[in-house]
Amino acid sequence: MPRFIAPLLAGATYARWLHLLIGWVFAGVVLMVYPGTYRKGLAEILAQSVTTDAILLALVALVPAMRRAEGVQARLLLVPDREEDIAADPSRTWADRRRTAAWLIGRVALGTVMGFASVAALTAVYALLTGSDSAFGGLRLPHARGQFWRPLAAPVLLFGYGWLVVWAGRLQLAMAVALLSPSPAERLAEAELRAERLLERNRLARELHDSIGHALTVTVLQAGAAREVGDPAFAAKALEVIEETGRRAMDDLERTLVLLREAPDGTTTENPGVEQLPSLFDTARAAGNPVHASIDVPAAVLPGVLSRECYRIVQEGLTNALKYAPGEPVGVRIFVRDGRLELRCANPLRNASQARGGASVPGSAPAGRGGKGLRGIRERAVLLGGEATAGTEGRGEGGDGRDEWVLAVRLPLRLGS
Repeated sequence: MPRFIAPLLAGATYARWLHLLIGWVFAGVVLMVYPGTYRKGLAEILAQSVTTDAILLALVALVPAMRRAEGVQARLLLVPDREEDIAADPSRTWADRRRTAAWLIGRVALGTVMGFASVAALTAVYALLTGSDSAFGGLRLPHARGQFWRPLAAPVLLFGYGWLVVWAGRLQLAMAVALLSPSPAERLAEAELRAERLLERNRLARELHDSIGHALTVTVLQAGAAREVGDPAFAAKALEVIEETGRRAMDDLERTLVLLREAPDGTTTENPGVEQLPSLFDTARAAGNPVHASIDVPAAVLPGVLSRECYRIVQEGLTNALKYAPGEPVGVRIFVRDGRLELRCANPLRNASQARGGASVPGSAPAGRGGKGLRGIRERAVLLGGEATAGTEGRGEGGDGRDEWVLAVRLPLRLGS
């Protein structure tokens, strides 16, 4: 029994009933204003009302904002299982306008039927309870004063009318889902927007990992070296490097947080690019790793996105060198060849046996794996249409016999090629 009563007591039922009556009120107002009801029969009134309402609603549906207004109202009053099933966007195509017109006409038609049914049912219930012979629309009830069935029939009629409201509300909701649901183009645009936001957040996560990881590595190494050396001049220089590195990390953190908050001034802090690499090399040199850099990139050739990603990749390569090979020289070479940007970051391994054992040097993990930093570099390269490799290589001619850890990245200058 509760499942037959519960829908009659649900708030959604009465919210949908109100939504239905709004359509009836609209039809009544239009009918009273134009063409009027004076000296006209019921058939003529209904015919003129249907024609006038249909034409007026079809014209109103041409306004793009009408679809948004109807979608918001339907979400609030029809109480769908998921709000996403009913769009709240303005019309963008003629198909959207046609569906909006069909919705408006269907809504007003169903609301008009339910409005007359409501008045008829409620007046009939009143007549049954009071013993009156007539109800709405001239309907005459059987006259039988003193018969017990009349008061008993009133709750049955009221119960039936309640379920009529329930099913009419469900039908109205089904119409809204069918006619106000997002179009295929809107669903595709929404999916693309979600994917773009996800990619942006992943990019920001990599930015934070690279920037903060690099700053913490430099800070730890500088603080440890200052403590071991015990030279006041060296300690002062180390503190200066720590301060500058921390300031840059705070700038990166603030820029990332602004972007995550989606504030309108999210572009106030400039993303570092290739032109900022010399200061990054100075930081690594101050931490104790000599850096030999060769940057051969013609001006105005490197797109902004490649410049920024190149900076982050070099930053991660230097962070690995500082962490796993402190004090060792680092060679960085960036150049353009055959329409591709090539980047190579190499440093000698401090202990060749460590590379073979795979305990504490980068590159010891199996191919295709690695730390978060290396995975981030590979993801950056793939998203830009390039590739990245990292691992140990034999020392070249004139070397000292030690293996090198080499990070090599190749990116197309024209994105998407």
